[in-house]
Amino acid sequence: MAKKDDICSFCGRSRRDIRFAIQGIGGIVICDECVRSAGEILRENDFTAHAASNTSKLKIAKPQEIKAYLDEYVIGQDDAKKYLSVAVYNHYKRLRSNSERTAKDDIEIEKSNIIMVGETGTGKTLLARTIAKLLDVPFTIVDATVLTEAGYVGEDVESILSRLLQAADYDVPRAEQGIVFIDEIDKIARKSDNPSITRDVSGEGVQQGLLKLLEGSIVNVPPQGGRKHPDQKMIAVNTQNILFICGGAFDGIKQKIANRLNSRTVGYNAQKEKEAIDFNNLLQYVAPQDLKSFGLIPEIIGRLPVLTYLQPLDRDALKRILIEPKNSLIKQYIKLFELDGVKLNINDDVIDLIVDKAVEFKVGARGLRSICESILMDKMFEVPTSGSKELTIDVEYARQQLSNERLTRIQAS
Repeated sequence: MAKKDDICSFCGRSRRDIRFAIQGIGGIVICDECVRSAGEILRENDFTAHAASNTSKLKIAKPQEIKAYLDEYVIGQDDAKKYLSVAVYNHYKRLRSNSERTAKDDIEIEKSNIIMVGETGTGKTLLARTIAKLLDVPFTIVDATVLTEAGYVGEDVESILSRLLQAADYDVPRAEQGIVFIDEIDKIARKSDNPSITRDVSGEGVQQGLLKLLEGSIVNVPPQGGRKHPDQKMIAVNTQNILFICGGAFDGIKQKIANRLNSRTVGYNAQKEKEAIDFNNLLQYVAPQDLKSFGLIPEIIGRLPVLTYLQPLDRDALKRILIEPKNSLIKQYIKLFELDGVKLNINDDVIDLIVDKAVEFKVGARGLRSICESILMDKMFEVPTSGSKELTIDVEYARQQLSNERLTRIQAS
């Protein structure tokens, strides 16, 4: 029993030290401070249980299962798929292992963020989006070109996590197991190796800001994104279990790879080594030192340990992209016309023409849609009110559509 002056049965505070107290059956009394502390303990335990529950619900697909799923949506790029499949599998296997780790097991597996190097339109963003779809985890795409150092015009690096929170409906534990794809990572490369009196606010400054996110730390994030200000309410997000996938075209890195390879080909075996190098696809030889010479700082390269590349798309790959995947462009247009009750037929020689133009303009897979839109735009305008039930696109009509001013716009892009 508590003494007369010791009102609270839990902490023993006297009447003069508390604002109010709640009395229960049997003379038990609890003060307002103990009620507040008990509430915090309950919320913390509920948060931990929620996070553990999310981890246990993760769908962990095997690497070969992940690659098989990617094959349904992305044509080619077997090396990149293999690297991504293994990295993602190990990452989510690590989450489950760390959540089930006992006190006796002192081995904590660290995460392996990924960086992909590939020309524009080769499928970097599509690979990351497809993996997130398979795993059913929060996923967001962030353009690195809008990021600047804190205090300057642009977005802070914390805005990356704001978008991930929005994708997770502000469920913090779920967001902390999500995937972030940082596109155009090459655009924040250091502008010059020479020291300058001016700050590199959209280059090295952004890389320095990304370090804490990539490595894993608790970051205070503004809920609605944008700039921070002192009176704004922040959400604490732990980036320890967030997988970061970075991608970039790294225009000009081929020359740096070629210089490195040529510098090694000296001596008796120089000619043989030089002949063994495929100069038509130098990206397959990309190494961390090439990223460093391009302008990424060593600290950020160390936090992106998984480095892979994407093959340039040849004619056969572009043709397969048009017709084979589950969400191929041709299937999408057939579905669009089907919604208007029209059966769309596209002749094979039209497919060949589209591919030839994409190769000619060097626009990659992303440019295929622009070419298709130019061919089908007039028909998509006319057909809904024409009452037609079937439409066939032949190569003469396709050439006529591509011969007008739209062709110049595609080539210029």
